[in-house]
Amino acid sequence: MIQISKLIKTYENGDNKLYALNDISFEIKDGDFAVIVGASGSGKSTLLNTISGLEKADSGSIMHDGKEIFGLNDKELTAFRRARVGFIFQAYYLLPSLSVEANIKMGAALAGNNEAAGIIEAVGLNGKEKRLPHQLSGGEQQRVSIARALAKKPAALFCDEPTGALDEATGRQILKYLIQIQRESKLTLIMVTHNSNIANLATQIIKMSSGKVVEIIKNPEPSDIDKIGW
Repeated sequence: MIQISKLIKTYENGDNKLYALNDISFEIKDGDFAVIVGASGSGKSTLLNTISGLEKADSGSIMHDGKEIFGLNDKELTAFRRARVGFIFQAYYLLPSLSVEANIKMGAALAGNNEAAGIIEAVGLNGKEKRLPHQLSGGEQQRVSIARALAKKPAALFCDEPTGALDEATGRQILKYLIQIQRESKLTLIMVTHNSNIANLATQIIKMSSGKVVEIIKNPEPSDIDKIGW
């Protein structure tokens, strides 16, 4: 379970402080699919980066399965991220000189996982193991990014606009795959998106405005990906 309490993060704005996160508290249960939505500048990505350990908060509590990560130093945060979480972003961040297989194995190596071949098959990239990123479509590159994150066997997978650079058909395909993996592996999936339709797929919807969580909706019957708008 991820438990957030009284989380605050500010930035300097001249002589004033800008609250990117302003007294935020909520929890995400193990195996949930939580979507964070809100207008541009509402604090969505900052919240995702902070609770995943990519950025540090000013104050508050961030608990992952009973372990407090607020206050960890950079070395400790790196160890936490390596052991516990995976990341998928709108930009794929693949190493351009490495093949599909090598990019995925890089993620697997962080967790001492030797099952890269099975993950490559699971994401539908069989036969493309030796291709370089520039030889792949956008959807295929995002699949490599997903496979690299999953190869770590994370307890929680954090996604920041993972379909933002994809066309509708490919975006739906990627989301379908992510949700399938999330349900089969029972991992916790936390996703930031500007597409409010995607929120209907989640079990928990976290709405943000001006650095605050303004509403949390529990969704016991998530929609099917083929039935939502885009």
